[in-house]
Amino acid sequence: MRRLLAILLPALLLITACGGSSTPAAEPTSQSSGDVSKLDSVKVTDNGDDKAPGLEFSKPLTVTEPTVKVVSEGDGARVKAGQTAELVYLAVDGNDGKTVEDAYTNGPQPIELTDELKTGNAVIYNAIVGAKIGSHVAFAAPGNASGSTPASTQLVVFKLISAKDPAPVLEKPEGETVTPPAGLPTVKDDDKGIPQISVEGATAPKELIAQDLIKGSGAAVKATDTLTVNYVGVNLVGGTKFDSSFDRGQTASFALSGVIKGWTQGLEGKTVGSRVLLVIPQDLAYGAAGQGEAKGDLVFVVDILGVK
Repeated sequence: MRRLLAILLPALLLITACGGSSTPAAEPTSQSSGDVSKLDSVKVTDNGDDKAPGLEFSKPLTVTEPTVKVVSEGDGARVKAGQTAELVYLAVDGNDGKTVEDAYTNGPQPIELTDELKTGNAVIYNAIVGAKIGSHVAFAAPGNASGSTPASTQLVVFKLISAKDPAPVLEKPEGETVTPPAGLPTVKDDDKGIPQISVEGATAPKELIAQDLIKGSGAAVKATDTLTVNYVGVNLVGGTKFDSSFDRGQTASFALSGVIKGWTQGLEGKTVGSRVLLVIPQDLAYGAAGQGEAKGDLVFVVDILGVK
């Protein structure tokens, strides 16, 4: 998705500024937008999901506003709002048809059809939601002129490969219980099922420890994921609790790339459904100064309930 956004960014900024004028249908079908007649000449020859399609169109192709249209309809199910669609794409110069980027070599890329996308980029959202799997969607964006150099329209044709519903968020960890090695902080649930951490007998970690207490069978966490978790954190020295989503009665969601290094490094590769004990040296936490009541080496129990 990041590579696609890099190609479409100038146009997406225009879309954000002017918004989408289409009114969503009760049962959505893909909605065209802009000067769609300019895309009537676009012809696609499908070469499968792993090879860029043949592409023909009247040159030069010029548009004055972001324009999108399904130019070849697939025969699969219609994509639904809230799903994650996977797509591959080919970007070419509208003047001469030369390839700007062939993303088929990188494999399918996901795009989440969320309310956030609908609000920020309604044209793209409305074009994909309701389109059939296997469809080729053409997106043309006016180029940015540089001095006296004429601006080239950029044409991106993407193929919808698949669409799937988001994985459900678990209520609690689910999986195989794991017996941790001796010498680590210990964890027991209280009568409400909330994990309680004891640091008695635990020593300062020489390196990050990420120990499964329950090994879930769900998807593996990627560094780019946003996680939904329940967690509790205590100081290794003294065992003072400084934070707990359990106490707030509400799960927490965050980008794994935006938290302390001990979480980022310790949770990457773990699986949904897992309960993970993290013993984090202070240099991978909040440093010698700490943050609030969180000081020095830290201990967390993290229940990984969902990723997206």
